[in-house]
Amino acid sequence: MVKQTEEMKQAVNQKQKMTPSEAIVETLVAENIKEVYGIVGSAFMDMLDLFPAAGIRFIPVRHEQSAGHMADAYERVSGTAGVIVGQNGPGITNMVTSVAAANQAHSPLVVISPSAGTNAIGMDGFQEANQVSIFKDITKETVQVTNKNRVADKLRTAFRIAYAERGPVLFDIPRDLFYGEVEDVILEPHQYRADKRGVGDPASIDRAVELLKNAKNPAIISGRGSVDANGVDSVVKIAEHLTAPGATAYMHNDAFPADHPLAVGPIGYMGSKAAMYSLQETDVVLAVGTRLSQFGTLPCYDIDYFPKHAKIIQIDINPRQIGRTHPVEVGIIGDAKAVSDEIYRQLQSALPSPAKDNARIQAVTKRKEEWDQELVDLAMADGNPINPRRALLEMTKAMPENAIVSSDIGNVSSTANAYLTFNQTRRHIAALTFGNTGFAYPAALGAQLAEPEAPVFAIVGDGAWGMSLHEVSTAVEQNIPVVACVFNNKAWAAEKKNQVDYYDDRYIGSNIDAPEFAEVAKSMGALGYTIDKPEDIVPAIEDVLKKRKPAVLNIYVDGTQLAPPFRKDALKMPTRLLDKYKHLDYGEWGQ
Repeated sequence: MVKQTEEMKQAVNQKQKMTPSEAIVETLVAENIKEVYGIVGSAFMDMLDLFPAAGIRFIPVRHEQSAGHMADAYERVSGTAGVIVGQNGPGITNMVTSVAAANQAHSPLVVISPSAGTNAIGMDGFQEANQVSIFKDITKETVQVTNKNRVADKLRTAFRIAYAERGPVLFDIPRDLFYGEVEDVILEPHQYRADKRGVGDPASIDRAVELLKNAKNPAIISGRGSVDANGVDSVVKIAEHLTAPGATAYMHNDAFPADHPLAVGPIGYMGSKAAMYSLQETDVVLAVGTRLSQFGTLPCYDIDYFPKHAKIIQIDINPRQIGRTHPVEVGIIGDAKAVSDEIYRQLQSALPSPAKDNARIQAVTKRKEEWDQELVDLAMADGNPINPRRALLEMTKAMPENAIVSSDIGNVSSTANAYLTFNQTRRHIAALTFGNTGFAYPAALGAQLAEPEAPVFAIVGDGAWGMSLHEVSTAVEQNIPVVACVFNNKAWAAEKKNQVDYYDDRYIGSNIDAPEFAEVAKSMGALGYTIDKPEDIVPAIEDVLKKRKPAVLNIYVDGTQLAPPFRKDALKMPTRLLDKYKHLDYGEWGQ
């Protein structure tokens, strides 16, 4: 942590003359911001010039979208809000995708958004865009600076809302308002925002405890809220007290320790059958820190597992998420850890000597063993050149216990949901339900900056890699030793699977012809490995971890071994009505 100088401490306690740029930077220092991500631009150069003296590291990316993904992952690992900045107009609009992704991921993020100067707003000048309107629907709030004397106050508001509502906030400031003179006080965060949340409504907790106490087959779904609140241990205590299987929400595989006897793995697309069968038979679901997303609870493997008649107890910090996708019996608005601790405390009184349900533990163990064996059997089927599941299996063998793994969106990245297990929190950084490709690698860079000593891996398909390989230059320049595992099947494979199943193997736009990614990586100064045999994966990872340099593993996998379609619920067999297209018709299948 950067030590505050005496000058900084004085600024906290009394008004001082400063420039708006200095007010912004001092507020960032007070918020413990160590890195800011973006691409240099004239609009914020006066602020940028202060960063080195303030102890803030500017990480120059190659594309502003990457800045948002880096900041998103940095927050997920560190718990400190990410900060990004770019040139007004195109620099800021390049961040739209990653800010939208952070919004759906509930990641606190502040977007410092320089805009056109006050004397040029509305004149369609150079690099002008109505950034506030563009970001309004993908942020928790858009905060506008209209007077230089309010710069620090408005930035504090941005941080307050980002933390309170768990998501990105746009801090929009006309570029000329970085200059001038103001007289202001730099406040400490505890003076303008509260970090602790309550335990929820006592009557609702009483009702939840009563339901859990009388449940015959309770089950738990633990989500990111449990991780963010450092409450996973509290959730585990409830599971042990009730002998309840503990599942994790979609793509939050670090929200319940995988090595626990009651752990059943993740739900959602390409999740764990052990989790799904456990939920099928439950009568009470305790959902902690999860919005129970619509996509994350859809049937998978033809198992319609999410219980229709079970009573759901949902705990979420955001009242908007309670009962949003599934009807609940009890909704509790509160901090995941605080509420879990209170439920556990009351359960100890309500069930002072719960009988350990050995039959349920045995059932959980049997399901997990069967599922684990199925995953191995599927992985060991021959592939040309490598079965993608085998590549995932080998990769997980080589990853250390404290590894952080980011995963992209796509066929292999999603299949990884079944193979990734974690016993520590803040280890799984996934693209989640916004579903944008190109997430995993910049996210891995941000995760590595948040935890420099941890080994960090990115699982990326070759399609997504084409959107993010430029950031290898950033990794080399900044010495960020992330290991990119590129699963190369020469296709946009998730979409190709749709063309296999629904369009009679007509591949339009789904095949990819790309350069040798390992050689490209080497040309950028990184380590590069070309892998076409499964037995070469573990040695390559071991070698990379010893060298601790940015690395790209170009792993050639079989493009015919594909996971089921992402959205069976959203696809239909095609029907053609015009004569010229009838040869493309599936006939009665399309009805």
